[in-house]
Amino acid sequence: MTAPVGVGSAGRATGYHELRSSVAARELGRDVLRMSGTDSTSYLQGQCSQDVVGLEPGTGVDALLLSPQGKVDVYLRVTSLGADGFLLDTDPGYGPVVAARLERFRLRVAVEIEPLDWRCVAVRGPQADGSVVGRPELTLPVAWPGLAGVDLLGPAPVGGPDRWVADHVVRCHGEAWEAARIEAGVPVNGREVVDGTIAAEVGLVDRTVSFTKGCFTGQELVARLDARGSKVARRLCGVVVGPADDDPGAAAGALVGAAVLSGDGGHEVGHLSSAAWSPGFGAIVALATLHRRVSPPAGVLVAAGGTRITAEALPLPLVGAAGDRSTG
Repeated sequence: MTAPVGVGSAGRATGYHELRSSVAARELGRDVLRMSGTDSTSYLQGQCSQDVVGLEPGTGVDALLLSPQGKVDVYLRVTSLGADGFLLDTDPGYGPVVAARLERFRLRVAVEIEPLDWRCVAVRGPQADGSVVGRPELTLPVAWPGLAGVDLLGPAPVGGPDRWVADHVVRCHGEAWEAARIEAGVPVNGREVVDGTIAAEVGLVDRTVSFTKGCFTGQELVARLDARGSKVARRLCGVVVGPADDDPGAAAGALVGAAVLSGDGGHEVGHLSSAAWSPGFGAIVALATLHRRVSPPAGVLVAAGGTRITAEALPLPLVGAAGDRSTG
């Protein structure tokens, strides 16, 4: 892969435009586990929100493990390995959460859960499919709103995971990748998905829940909300914060956790959970789960460092299949 340039503003933008116009790649931290055993299919079917019974080998689906009360314990991907069981992968640091949650209700079932030393390279952009040259164990299609591609997973090959991707592919800088994720409205564990999160609040129901599979742990709350039109008190929104200072990366980092106030400053309506400098918007883009009194698009204020910064709450995705709003 082409190496990224320096750490200034230009370096932070490396790969951002290629993600949308051609192709860029980034090695992601992922915790990977294998679930095996003769009862693995039936047990996982009763524990996760997706229908895993009919998954073809090598096919992956986004899923949730919920508490009995219906709150999200962890957001993950489930991939069928055929007779070898399932591969479970999730955000870094959350593999133990997956294992503990599945062990919690395991009683007299033939299931084994083991961590794997696997790596993940994410490739995104219109030319993603033609950019894979190595032989990873799994090549999984990924469809973010407005940004599609593949994730490559497996044991690291000799020379490192870069060998899975053609040399001409640009390596995406972390901040550019984060901006693209935020603009697509993709939540992650520990940021948008935290203790007490309800799937409908962060837009995960459509991509993670099967309503035809039968019962699973935590189903009651999800089904009840869906029957009521998924009316929840808070919703994940995009927030665009005006042009930053001379160090936009540092400015974005300082905003994570900042309170979001209603446009008149009278009410706290949420907190920024992720933030990054967006070369497309020329501003900081962020995610926040905001109270329903905010109806995007709407002006809001971000309270940070003793100041109140004018911002705009927008519906997600900030960049969608209809076109790149960041260039408009």
